[in-house]
Amino acid sequence: MPGKAVMGKRPTSRDVAARAGVSQSTVSQVFTGRAGISAATRERVLEAAREIDYRPNLAARSMRTTRTGRLAAVLPITAFHSAPLIAGTIERARAAGYDVEVQSIPNAPDQRRPRLLEMIDSRQFEGILCYAPVPGDDLVRVDPNVPVLTLAEFDDDMRVSGEMLDVHPLESMVERLAELGHRRFLHVTGARSYPSADARRRAYEATVARLGVQSVGVVEGDWSAQSGLDAIRSLEASSLPLAVIAANDFIATGVIRGAVERGWTVPGDVSVTGWDDSPTSAFQTPSLTSVSMDYVELGRRTADRLIALMRGEEPPSVTGPLQHVVWRESTAAPRPGPSS
Repeated sequence: MPGKAVMGKRPTSRDVAARAGVSQSTVSQVFTGRAGISAATRERVLEAAREIDYRPNLAARSMRTTRTGRLAAVLPITAFHSAPLIAGTIERARAAGYDVEVQSIPNAPDQRRPRLLEMIDSRQFEGILCYAPVPGDDLVRVDPNVPVLTLAEFDDDMRVSGEMLDVHPLESMVERLAELGHRRFLHVTGARSYPSADARRRAYEATVARLGVQSVGVVEGDWSAQSGLDAIRSLEASSLPLAVIAANDFIATGVIRGAVERGWTVPGDVSVTGWDDSPTSAFQTPSLTSVSMDYVELGRRTADRLIALMRGEEPPSVTGPLQHVVWRESTAAPRPGPSS
């Protein structure tokens, strides 16, 4: 078959060129990030490379040019969502012909800029993707050969911000539960120092008011299961039937525990929603309705933005939100009548 690599032999750029129907120099230009290659041609070359499992020889490339074929993914070592973010970044970067090296950065915001300047000066990377915000806005201009992209999706303490503060899933959950017949709602918040907790609280209060349903209260929590448990223990039985909007899955688990302690059914007497869609949420009893946050896709999108910056191109358009509601057994129409 034309373009098929010889069995047992490492595929070469010549094999990619034959399979994609382009010149070998075009393949080289695609994998070195040269401008002037159409999006269709670039995708055809990358698809051909994937089909025959071609990987550019980075050592040879760096000897021929000033390019290294390496990107840096930089974040504090304590970042909670680092694994899925990095997985998405690596996936997309490799598809474009780059290797990714994960680098740590200090937790203290004022120590991050010096670390990034060291990495820029080292010229080991063609581009740097920093998930943490960095004081100052001129890093991208320090060295035009080493573009730096910092994200707005996290704050100084790596708490979600920017696009990840989208509250539409919470509004959708309240609206759906109201459609099912719920008229009483309770919100157990996360720690108020978190932008996400504050945004969800404000969205809850606005949505309840807009729909004309009753809020039996807003209980300030601390992201822990204990805060959910305490909130349910403090309720009057006359609050039932009730829909509880918990700020995360840990709180929701505590809410369910408290309901079971009091002999209340979930769902039926109490519907419960969480946030984060933790790995165990689908397996607890009842399985928990929650909001899935796609950090892998966020990693893909940020890699796309960095690569576009490196190539002087517009980043690809994105479709679909990074968060969506996963409906499960913990939510249903309320059981009619009072419950003891």
